[in-house]
Amino acid sequence: MRPLDAKKDHYRKMAREQGYRSRAAYKLKELNKAYRIIGAGFTVLDLGCAPGSWMQVAASAAGNRGTVLGVDLEYAEELNHAESMRGDVEDESLAETVAERLGRADAVICDLSPQVSGNWSVDHARQISLNYAAARIMGRVLAPKGNAVFKVFDGEYAAEFREHMGHMFSKTKSTKPQASRKQSSELYLVCLGFRG
Repeated sequence: MRPLDAKKDHYRKMAREQGYRSRAAYKLKELNKAYRIIGAGFTVLDLGCAPGSWMQVAASAAGNRGTVLGVDLEYAEELNHAESMRGDVEDESLAETVAERLGRADAVICDLSPQVSGNWSVDHARQISLNYAAARIMGRVLAPKGNAVFKVFDGEYAAEFREHMGHMFSKTKSTKPQASRKQSSELYLVCLGFRG
């Protein structure tokens, strides 16, 4: 985003004023309001959590009885009822580490994005690949009837990923929150009712 555009960004300004770590908080707030992905007392796994705005929203939605564990390659500062750890979703041992630390999750939230190269085909394929890795972890820790949400770069592999997730959930829906920038290709795949 160009510096001039950032100054005009309504959600960025609100995030700063309301103490969120990034404007992405409003995407999850909107999704959770519409689909109730996270409820009071939920245990939540946040994959790709840095800088931590989704952890903030998840911790608030889960409340005092809830727990949030964020995982990212980068450090994300912990919060009340939210811990973070460094980890790579493509590391096959991460699922077991998360399961030992968290137990079963009621919701998995995933806002993963690769380091963008500027080559759309490469970036899209890489982002979808990260989602498949995250879905493997989700499959290990998500409780039956649990919910999930994944950021998806729209493109040639998005429908295939949605179909893959559709086999695991009672309902899936692709949506674009108003907090997403209009020019962004990101969509969010909401997945409800994990079949386990």
